[in-house]
Amino acid sequence: MLERFTVRISDDGSGTFGVWDNAVNSWRVTNLDLAGAEETKADLDLQFDAHGPRPPDNIRTVDPPQAVDCLVAWERGELDAWIRDGGQWFGRVRDRNGHVTWIPQSDLRPAN
Repeated sequence: MLERFTVRISDDGSGTFGVWDNAVNSWRVTNLDLAGAEETKADLDLQFDAHGPRPPDNIRTVDPPQAVDCLVAWERGELDAWIRDGGQWFGRVRDRNGHVTWIPQSDLRPAN
């Protein structure tokens, strides 16, 4: 399960957002703004797979983040971490709007 977590509107009527854990069908955290929820989701997806904590050898952080181009129209993004899921490496890429997407290694290349 590559994206175990989902950002949802909190169900308490507050108009805030939360992070839903799809593996256990419960809230992981609530009462965040949208940007905070997206950031929390990205960090949790880096740390956990469907079975629990990711093995350390399946995570690689990129510090400082590296500019990359993504296959979809070769759009520019910023790569800050890798995870191995299902035998394939995926890069965590943040676009210019701050949205985070997991992209297969084969669909990324270093930016010029």
